[in-house]
Amino acid sequence: MAVTNPSAKARRTGGRSARVRAAVLRATLDVLLAGGADDLSIRDVAQRAGVHETSIYRRWGSRANLILDAVLGETEAAIPVPDTGSLRGDLLALVTSIAAFITTPLGEVLLRLALRTDLAEDQAARERFWAERFTTGQTVLRRAQARGELRPGLDYRLTVETLIGALYVRLLLTREPVDDALTERVVDLILAGIAAPDAGRP
Repeated sequence: MAVTNPSAKARRTGGRSARVRAAVLRATLDVLLAGGADDLSIRDVAQRAGVHETSIYRRWGSRANLILDAVLGETEAAIPVPDTGSLRGDLLALVTSIAAFITTPLGEVLLRLALRTDLAEDQAARERFWAERFTTGQTVLRRAQARGELRPGLDYRLTVETLIGALYVRLLLTREPVDDALTERVVDLILAGIAAPDAGRP
């Protein structure tokens, strides 16, 4: 009698599921980069990924959720939660990653999506996206708070918004360079307002 290995079967099933998911998300990003959100359809993604449309609807439910999942995966890889051991180091790493990402083709696509006001059906997905991304910066601040590097009573969300605001001002309004000199100046300016008075002292 043949002996089966349930765990091996589970691994094969999970492996195929993971491959299908990866193929669909990759196809979604390819369509986004090729033509933007307006040209993205479940049918096109399914054809590129080599899967049936119903498989995509069953897992993601809507076009907006599919885009959200694909984009979040890319941004999490491009902008990880830094852990350098110091608040300044973490903020520099975070802002540097964000500055690098927003000038990539995908970053530019996301920026265009964020500026749209005629995609009401995608609003919930956009809100979820930004809520997830702000979590990265807030994690950095919570760690710093636990180390005693922050003054009490900070609004974490507002701090993160202020931290990255200068990047978007330059990108969208003044079109000035977003470089290492800017990121250091922004981080040091923010630190002057949020750091605990005795942070970093022996």
